[in-house]
Order: sequence, then structure tokens, then C-alpha cells
Amino acid sequence: MFHFNRCQHLKKITQKCFSSIHVKTDKHAQQFLSRTFALAELRKSWYSTHSLVGDKNIILMGPPGAGKTTVGRIIGQKLGCCVIDVDDDILEKSWNMSVSEKLQDVGNEQFLEEEGKAVLNFSASGSVISLTGSNPMHDASMWHLKKNGVIVYLDVPLLDLIHRLKLMKIDRIVGQNSGTSMKDLLKFRRQYYKKWYDARVFCESGASPEEVADKVLNAIKRYQDVDSETFISTRHVLPKDCEQKVSAKFFSEAVIEGLASDGGLFVPAKEFPKLSCGEWKSLVGATYIERAQILLERCIHPADIPAARLGEMIETAYGENFACSKIAPVRHLSGNQFILELFHGPTGSFKDLSLQLMPHIFAHCIPPSCNYMILVATSGDTGSAVLNGFSRLNKNDKQRIAVVTFFPENGVSDFQKAQIIGSQRENGWAVGVESDFDFCQTAIKRIFNDSDFTGFLTVEYGTILSSANSINWGRLLPQVVYHASAYLDLVSQGFISFGSPVDVCIPTGNFGNILAAVYAKMMGIPIRKFICASNQNRVLTDFIKTGHYDLRERKLAQTFSPSIDILKSSNLERHLHLMANKDGQLMTELFNQLESQHHFQIEKVLVEKLQQDFVADWCSEGECLAAINSTYNTSGYILDPHTAVAKVVADRVQDKTCPVIVSSTAHYSKFAPAIMQALKIKEINETSSSQLYLLGSYNALPPLHEALLERTKQQEKMEYQVCAADMNVLKSHVEKLIQNQFI
Repeated sequence: MFHFNRCQHLKKITQKCFSSIHVKTDKHAQQFLSRTFALAELRKSWYSTHSLVGDKNIILMGPPGAGKTTVGRIIGQKLGCCVIDVDDDILEKSWNMSVSEKLQDVGNEQFLEEEGKAVLNFSASGSVISLTGSNPMHDASMWHLKKNGVIVYLDVPLLDLIHRLKLMKIDRIVGQNSGTSMKDLLKFRRQYYKKWYDARVFCESGASPEEVADKVLNAIKRYQDVDSETFISTRHVLPKDCEQKVSAKFFSEAVIEGLASDGGLFVPAKEFPKLSCGEWKSLVGATYIERAQILLERCIHPADIPAARLGEMIETAYGENFACSKIAPVRHLSGNQFILELFHGPTGSFKDLSLQLMPHIFAHCIPPSCNYMILVATSGDTGSAVLNGFSRLNKNDKQRIAVVTFFPENGVSDFQKAQIIGSQRENGWAVGVESDFDFCQTAIKRIFNDSDFTGFLTVEYGTILSSANSINWGRLLPQVVYHASAYLDLVSQGFISFGSPVDVCIPTGNFGNILAAVYAKMMGIPIRKFICASNQNRVLTDFIKTGHYDLRERKLAQTFSPSIDILKSSNLERHLHLMANKDGQLMTELFNQLESQHHFQIEKVLVEKLQQDFVADWCSEGECLAAINSTYNTSGYILDPHTAVAKVVADRVQDKTCPVIVSSTAHYSKFAPAIMQALKIKEINETSSSQLYLLGSYNALPPLHEALLERTKQQEKMEYQVCAADMNVLKSHVEKLIQNQFI
């Protein structure tokens, strides 16, 4: 369901798009608008009384042993409303026999049909309804219930369920006597629960029924209070008149717009949601996909993306596209150092962890019949990752969403360049720019803030611009998951117990990856220090040490680690905004000064606050190659140059009193010449494929990345465009690409 205010906003966006392109609203859009307004009316009726329930039902769903009946009774007492148990109050009264007798009498399949029919003949309002464990296996009856209620999934740990069922000695579970183990039976049922729920209550191990009931009520309140989770610009200045309403955006708006209209970045208006210690412990044995769904559900309101739909997106993003089933595994390197392998996605870099998911989020959030052009600046890895991610959308979405990625023509590795160009598809293009990454990123921000140009594109071509860089909240948010998952893996593998601190060391350029780790800490992961690792372009290291962000007389150097060859770090603004208690005026002053005078200095109190959590240092080119060589010789593991930068810094500044997780942000296959130079392999001037095969003969860890190896075998050279470092030239390219795609 949508909140009425959200519906009104969506109506304005859609009608603006329709009117700007001067065409009649098509049938699909008409259906969308009709559905939107109908949902608005439903939402209004939800608020028709002061009761939490109103005329809707609270429907408790979950596996056998989840405690639905007990929890339902507690909620009914708290709310003073009717409580209905499907087993006792519907099925047994309809059949005049016990559920177990009916199951034995008709068998599993017929039981599901007759159970479904009984529920279809039932109706209620303003009640708490406790479903059976098998109700969700009957589609028609679940649609019937869902029309007049909110379905809350009691997600109880598997071991707790098995223990409870043994004590209860229940003999009325569908499939119980089929020879399937109870563990497998409960796992099989999950697919049905995931399909129907509106809100999930994640029940930590050992939680009492009273605690679960309180969680259900909180989940319902959150589901209703759709205006509570909004986003503001880092440059938003609070009005002097406190009664004046803050200009906030919903999650879907922040994703669609990408960059705030005042030039700032979108951040949550409130704090990040925090999981309890028990909830985190319940995730220790979970898969990456399960962890992602729990964490992202907490960060994305169901009015923006329904939980069931979000789950489908996550399963699609992290399914067959990743070479490793663990998605982002943690490997012990040596001593207290662990490697977080973020390169198992289709393009071999950490960008895949967000850019396999973000396109689906974006496509869900945008209104129909509006065209969107995604502008992306890349320092090496984002380009191929974003082109790959958006190329996997369905046919309809690809017809209305296109991508153009700008990369520094001579500022990425040869393999990265070939990969970006080779990733072009029918809805994605690559444009080389005769400048560096900082120019590409700044140019995109200026294009977004050029209201004359963006307005012209909307009116003339019915096309709206957006971004898929980490300046877009929808791109940054999924990165929080792998930092949390890495910690949970260390707990799962027995290296630490939950609550023990760890440090993280991250090769950093645009500050997005390390900021995602900060957000993971805010959600409850006990990270002690954030170690910022720079290459020769050490503006962030100098800033963390001094509080002075100084670009004057600083020239961008090309290094073996091109993805962090960045001087203007966009996401730093988000962290400074957080440290400065969301002082939008200060952010406006600092970053306007950076733009005009190329430097700024933060106050001493902010420097001290920054240094409480952050440590930073940098790595020379020689040290980078030496680290690759020594690590291979001692452990048989090949680091890519960015990971080598992080290892050098971790070796230098980490005090070894706790584990340190080093983020390995790319596979070494993308940087074969540098690796061969580090390992003192002479045959450097070979083709990319022969270089990789040669490296593969060393039988090192990690093994060769198969998708990257396939990329080197592509014989056909794709064409791409190159343009001068000129704003008008870039805008001309954008307009031409829009004409080619949408006109």
C-alpha cells in the first residue's frame, strides 16, 4: 500500500512527464494511476479510526512452532480486539473434527485445498488473525486475507522451531509424515512465507512471546507511519522558523533524483536502524542473501518497495551472477589479517555488490512512461559494473532506462577500458573523456544542477536524468550489507565471538566504501577503527590527519590502483554532515569553498571527532608492488593493486590487538601488467588473455576470474565515443544519446 501523500507525489511526477512529452497517457500508465489512487483510498481508510488496527486485520504468518497463536492473544489483549485462530476458530468449527484428524483423513494435497476453501468463506475486520503454518501454500485464500489486512511474518530461527516442535509433539503439520526431515520441511516452507508478508518480525533466539508481540506492534506502526523515514540533502539548511516543514524526500524519490537540487547528497533524516545483539547473532548462520534482505528491509520502507518485491530483487541480484555462492567471502590471509573478497561478481569488482541490485531498485521506483538517462562517472570499475547491471533489466525496463558512463580516456587500466567498452549494450554506452575522473564526476554534478538543460531534456524528449554513482543513495546502501556480512562470517568461522571489535582497512578514493562500513557500525556491527588507505593521491589521508582538505597545487597522479585515483571525494560530504550534527549550512560553506578556492579547513573539534574513529595513511607505487610480491611468496595469494595499497597501510598503522578486515575491491585479473611486474614475470607485452593464462599457471589464490577471462577472448572490438573535457561537449553527447535511445 502507498500512503496518500506518496500517491499525490507520484501523481505529480507521472503527470509532469506525460504533459512534458505531449502524448496521451497510454493504457499501462492509466492502469498505474488508477491503482495508485485506489491504494491511496485504502490507505486513507486505514487511518479512519484512532485504533492501531482500524478496520484492517493484523494477520500473523509463520511456520509451525512460531508462536502465532500465543502472540496473537497477547496482541489482542493489548489492543482490545477480537483474536481469531484459524486452526481452532475456523477449520475445526467448519469441519467438526480436529485438524490432525482431517489431515489423516484426506491427505496432504486435499487438506491444503479444503483448508483454503474454509478460509475463503471467512471474513473479519479489525481482528488479529493467527494463520496455520500451511495457509500461505494456498494462493487464493491468501489473496482473500491480504485484501483486508497486513500480513506480519514471524521469522523464528530454525533451531528454535525444531526445539519447540519436539516439545509440543505436534501431529498436524502438512508433509510431516512424508519422510522429509522437519528441518527440510521448514526450509521448504520459507518460499511461501516470503511471498506474502508485508512486514517481517525478526525473532531473535529465545525471545519471549511478549517481546515478539511488542515487535509485531512496532512493525505495524512502522508500516503505517510512512512519512517517518525520509531523506534530506547534506546542504539542507534548517529554517529559523521551527514550525516550517523540512523539505524531505522518500527513499524512492532520493533514488530517482540521485543528487539533491541544491548540490548536496541525500542522507537519512533520522539515524540508521539498529539491530539488537540477539538479532545479529541470529544472522550468524544466515546466507548473504538472507542477511541482505533483513538489513535492507530495515532501511527501505515497504511503501517504497514492498518486502516481498525487495526479496525478489535481492535473489535476482545475488543469484547466478556471482561466481562464489557466498557472494562476499572472508578469507584468512595471515596473523590477524583477513581479506574480504568483493570481486566475485560478473565484472570482478566490489561495485557489482551494489550495481547488480541498484538497477532493479531504480526500475521499481520510477513511474511508468517516463524515460530515464543514467549518467555515471567512473574511475575504472563502476563503468563496466553499471553497464552490466542495467543490461540485466527486463525488456520493458531497458526501453525506458538507458545509461551512459564517462571515463577518463587515459586514466584507467587497459583491461578496465576494454571491459567498459565491451560492456556496452542496447541501453548502455561508454564515452571516453580527455581528462581525469574528477572532471567527469564534477561535470555530471553540474549537468544535474543545470536546470535549463535538464528542463529542456524533459520537455523536448520526455527524459529525466539520474545517477548510479555512489552519490545515489540506492547505490551506496547495498554496500552496508557486505561489511556486516564479513563480521558475521568471522563469528561463524570461530575467529571471534559476537561483540568483539574489529578494524576495517579499505582502499579509498570516493569515500563510499568506507562510509558504508560506518553505516554498518551504526546498525550494530562493532567496528573499532576505519583505516583509510590512499595511494599517491593522498588527499583523504592528509585530510584525516590535519582536517585540511587541500587541492591547491595538487595534481592527480596515475597509479597502479586507478580506481582510487581521485582527488574530489564526493561521499566525504555525507560523513562530515553526520559528524557535524547535520549542519547543512556548514556543508554548503565548506563545499562551495572547495569549489571556488580548492580547499577548506574543518574546526578542531570536528578533526578530533574524525580521528576518534578514523586512521589513515598512504602507499607508494614501489610499496604496492612489493606487497603483491611478498604476499604471494608467503601465502600464495595474489592481491590486486588496490588491495595491496590497503595491506601496506594496515601493516603500518594497525596495532594487531584485534582482527583487521582488508577490503579486496577488485580481482587481480583486471590489472595483469602490474601483477606481472610485481611478480617479476618478464612476458609483460603479451595479449590480455595470454597474460591471464600465464598468471593462472601459478595456481595462486584466488583462482582466475572466469568472466574476466571470457572478456579477453572477445575478438570483436566495439566502437565508443571520445570527447573533449568541455561541459558543452558532454551535454551534446548526452542529448544525442537520448535522441538515439528514446526518439
